[in-house]
Amino acid sequence: MATPVIMPKIEMAQEKATVIEWLKKEGDQVEKGDPLLEVETDKVTMEVEAPASGTLAGLRGEPGDRIPVTETIAYVLEPGEELPGEVPVEEGPPAAEAVEEPQATPVARRLAEAEGVDLRRMEGTGPDGRITKSDVEAALEKPEDTAAEDVAGRVRATPAARRIAREEEVDLSAVSGSGPRGRVQADDVRAFSEAREEAPAPAAEVVPLEGMRRTIAGRMTESYQTAPHITFTIEVDMGAFEEARARLNARARASDAPHVTVTALLVKTVAWALERHPWLNSTLQDEEIHLLQDVNVGVAVALEAGLIVPVVHHADEKGVSEIAAEVEDLTTRARENRLRPSDVAEGTFTVSNLGPFGIENFTAIINPPEAAILAVGTVRRRFVPDEAGNPVARPLMKMTLSADHRVVDGATAASFLRDLREALESPALLLW
Repeated sequence: MATPVIMPKIEMAQEKATVIEWLKKEGDQVEKGDPLLEVETDKVTMEVEAPASGTLAGLRGEPGDRIPVTETIAYVLEPGEELPGEVPVEEGPPAAEAVEEPQATPVARRLAEAEGVDLRRMEGTGPDGRITKSDVEAALEKPEDTAAEDVAGRVRATPAARRIAREEEVDLSAVSGSGPRGRVQADDVRAFSEAREEAPAPAAEVVPLEGMRRTIAGRMTESYQTAPHITFTIEVDMGAFEEARARLNARARASDAPHVTVTALLVKTVAWALERHPWLNSTLQDEEIHLLQDVNVGVAVALEAGLIVPVVHHADEKGVSEIAAEVEDLTTRARENRLRPSDVAEGTFTVSNLGPFGIENFTAIINPPEAAILAVGTVRRRFVPDEAGNPVARPLMKMTLSADHRVVDGATAASFLRDLREALESPALLLW
């Protein structure tokens, strides 16, 4: 039986993936596990491997085509096998959803087109709800009617101004209206268009909002608009932490083990704290709060195209050396676009460390569907009073926790940060 090659699905919300390049061609002999093509999902560029050994046939999708996940994009045939029936594939950008055309009389339709009235936003008074000429005229006579307002921007404008704006490709939200209550008039649009033509736009490199950048924009906007963020900042004395890391790295050098970075040790400490505060290791799904059993800590990695969050799975069950090796491997493969779907899946909490960039303090947006994210700044030596009141220089670091207030209360978040600070200042607690 022919073995189908399926467009992979990484996360629940993913609908499509884009074909980047076929690495094998029609009729090639392939072995199970051979890379067949590169695809780009919303989160990562990855290779799709052959699910079986045989002859590759029935390739579907050219570079740039967006194909729904779980669709069959090729087959691997055994000797003597033939291709099954054709597999439908969507090419190019998704088509816009069809909008039902409203019923209207020919006269009403001509008048609406001339005056820039959107018939889809009107209710007809004619037979079977048909829009008549009088309905359009009534809409034109009512400045406050929704037919005279822009659906997306809620900009008040006359039908003539709206028509000219379409013809001149003018964004009505950028035009100052001179009419009643700031309503945009036809002359306002003409004046704006003329001024725009007289003042040439400054030279700029136009970068399409697409791929990873578009995904980040959509997910972060949704997170910030959906989840009510509460933030807490705490300062940590990193003296003991630095001493512990120095001892660990001395052992790592002696045993040829990976270097223990600040991020790696932070992941271990955060996992320890999450075990004690499960509400920070949760997700909100369909009006239910799921306290997750696995502690999977994501590490934000900056790329030229944007940001990606590979995940250290079961971080609470791993030693510091193992986490250090995993963080190093994930970071390297992330910057080389070699992450696998499993590398970025099932994160339960994220750490974003901008300390290496010299950032002292910042606030991060929660990575959905998680309930919290920790923003880590750089370590600065500052003078603070000791027990006798004398100034001493100590290595201090600020951390800011952003939490979803629908799931996490202030006291819960504060308790998590308190325990996290205590563990960072006394690393021996990780053995408790």
